[in-house]
Amino acid sequence: MRKLFRKMDKPLFFLTILYTILGLVMVLSASSVSAVLRYNVSTYYFFIRQLIFVVVSYIIGFVVLNISTNKYRFIAPLYLLSTIVLLGLVQIFGYVAGGAKSWIDFGFFNLQPTEFAKTALILYMATFYEKSVKKQRRFLVNLIPLVLGIIIFGLVALQPDLGGAVIIAGIVFFMFLCIPFPKDKKISFIKKLGIVCLAGVVILLYSGLASKFLNESQRQRLNFQAPCSRYIEDTGYQVCNGFIALHNGGLFGVGLGNSTQKYLYLPEAHTDFIFPILVEELGLIVGILVILGYFIMLYRILKLAKRAQTIKNQLICYGSFIFIFLHLGLNFLGIFALTPLTGVPVPFLSYGGSFSINVIVIMFVIQRVSIETNVAIEKKELAKLSSK
Repeated sequence: MRKLFRKMDKPLFFLTILYTILGLVMVLSASSVSAVLRYNVSTYYFFIRQLIFVVVSYIIGFVVLNISTNKYRFIAPLYLLSTIVLLGLVQIFGYVAGGAKSWIDFGFFNLQPTEFAKTALILYMATFYEKSVKKQRRFLVNLIPLVLGIIIFGLVALQPDLGGAVIIAGIVFFMFLCIPFPKDKKISFIKKLGIVCLAGVVILLYSGLASKFLNESQRQRLNFQAPCSRYIEDTGYQVCNGFIALHNGGLFGVGLGNSTQKYLYLPEAHTDFIFPILVEELGLIVGILVILGYFIMLYRILKLAKRAQTIKNQLICYGSFIFIFLHLGLNFLGIFALTPLTGVPVPFLSYGGSFSINVIVIMFVIQRVSIETNVAIEKKELAKLSSK
């Protein structure tokens, strides 16, 4: 383990641990009131569950740390196929929460396949397109991951989960842009892809399927500007209370555990709206530091992508960057009323089993990329020295 640790990206690793601990503290604080008053369970109910999710995530993560990314060419297709099957089962056996039919209840754990589909797509596209670039596959063959991405997008949109669908589309699109195809071939490919996407949009619009993607509650969310002018309406109540929490915090906060907005003013205080609670309790300065920490995290991931010695490892890092960036962007833009609310959680901070497991495990996958990159660079340097 020491040998692996020496080759890991230590700033990224310590940031992951720091944000995981901060997330546990904030879940405990933000959920303590609603656990008792709204859900009629123990004050520590959500904290204990989140702690279990985190422990499981780190156990899986340390296992992943020891698995070569070369094995992903066998694991990734099975992983992706499993998530597609689970997304199909959601339509049959899933239950509705927050206006979306996104979960399968296993009794001890509510599984949200959408979260696993995000990481599955990243790994599958990375392994597929590495081989595709080497073998110079034809246009139709290169469409396979995109077709699978469209299928997953459609299944997620039908739940309907607008935030999840946008992130799925973003991962597929931006990962494709990162593939090192020759420039002329990429331009030709994008043109052909544009025609395919346009045809898909036309089919959706004229088949009547588009109207099924959003329910009444989600259509109302499109009215997102000036939320406090609609305080007594569903379209403004939650975001406006988020503004109040941000205002209450001031520079230094009201103190950990002393939030007033978590007293059921913010219904999802421990999930989508955990950042306003953090600012209310710890202050604007801490809130800004948290955002800066995310930027450092994203920068470290991009740096690893540029240093990676294989196309597969580059794409894994770029896909992970997009995954985390879109979650942060959609959440923060939503709580600041710059875009509609999408129900997207904050990486490491928000409560949620499926999401927490995936975001922590993908950080360990990135660390595996760091290990393999450093090993490859060391081998190259040794080869140079031995040749002299």
